[in-house]
Amino acid sequence: MNTLYDDLEKSLLEAIEISKGNIPLEEKEEMPAKTFVASEREEEIINEIIRIRKERHISQKELAEITGSKQQAISRMEKKENSPSLKAFLNVIHALGLDIKLVNI
Repeated sequence: MNTLYDDLEKSLLEAIEISKGNIPLEEKEEMPAKTFVASEREEEIINEIIRIRKERHISQKELAEITGSKQQAISRMEKKENSPSLKAFLNVIHALGLDIKLVNI
């Protein structure tokens, strides 16, 4: 139940930032209905995660087992069909031996 609450909270906070114009939206092509995604640097980061996962010879299934998620969730993230929650994203990067550092730009 915690995951549901976390995902709902994340979605609501993102919706607020989108409505304020702080997160730009891009139309996602090849969808049956008009679909917009907030993808500022998401694609670049996910591509780097995929590269590191493959470089370390970790399969999607193995990564899912390590993170406690399903292989389909890893696949959807890597295909950029689904944006992971922050918690799921952190689980993935920590499983790959990575961490996030916030810096002033």
